[in-house]
Amino acid sequence: MASEKAKELAAKQKAARKAEKERKKNSTDPRDWGRIRQMVEAYKQTAKVDPSVTWWMIGIGLAAFAVVAVLGVVSNMAVWLWIPLGLITGVMAAMVVLTQKVKSAMIKRYEGQPGSAEVALQLLNNKKYTYEIGIAATRQLDLVHRVVGPSGIVLIGEGSTARVKPLLGGEARKHEQVSYGVPVTQLYLGKGEGQVPLGQLQKTVEKLPKSLKPHQVTDVRNRLRALDAVRPKAPIPRGPMPSPKGVKRAMRGR
Repeated sequence: MASEKAKELAAKQKAARKAEKERKKNSTDPRDWGRIRQMVEAYKQTAKVDPSVTWWMIGIGLAAFAVVAVLGVVSNMAVWLWIPLGLITGVMAAMVVLTQKVKSAMIKRYEGQPGSAEVALQLLNNKKYTYEIGIAATRQLDLVHRVVGPSGIVLIGEGSTARVKPLLGGEARKHEQVSYGVPVTQLYLGKGEGQVPLGQLQKTVEKLPKSLKPHQVTDVRNRLRALDAVRPKAPIPRGPMPSPKGVKRAMRGR
């Protein structure tokens, strides 16, 4: 009897594993993909926006291989040693190019669209920063996003300056009321004077003066939960392109 139950359980587990494998195989979510598929899909999506990515990867990869080959010959390194070393170096150099091209392609593709700030914010170190997209919005999808990290609270306005300025100011006052002295910084996303371009948003946030320790950042996040609980998030369009962070994760393994 016990043996039959064990067999039945084993069969169910096998069927569940098979179903999960099939689900991931047909999934459109990059988090379900393997490392190789992540890189292939990232390359395909990037090539649609920037066809030069192929030649850049080939050129930089060959250049890296050539450098290793020259060093190997000059130092009398054994051929069986410098050839595989050169191939590995060339592949890694090509992957670095792909990572940078993915970032550039994403910015070019999504810049100006509602919620495009997420393209840059998802590149932040998730051990230090957390972000929320669309904590406030107008009917025209002018948006306010929030980042919480070592620099305190950063609110980012996206959209028409005339509409987003009062929205951003109102959110800043709300956050100041619950932050108890924690810095609240306001940024405007865009290409105009006093605004931060999408491609510079990540670095701008990371370069802000650091004023909080990790345990203080956690405390601020907890305080903001009550503020977030009373309002719905804006419906932000999502794109299918894997993020540069996903490509980096694929390169080094999970």
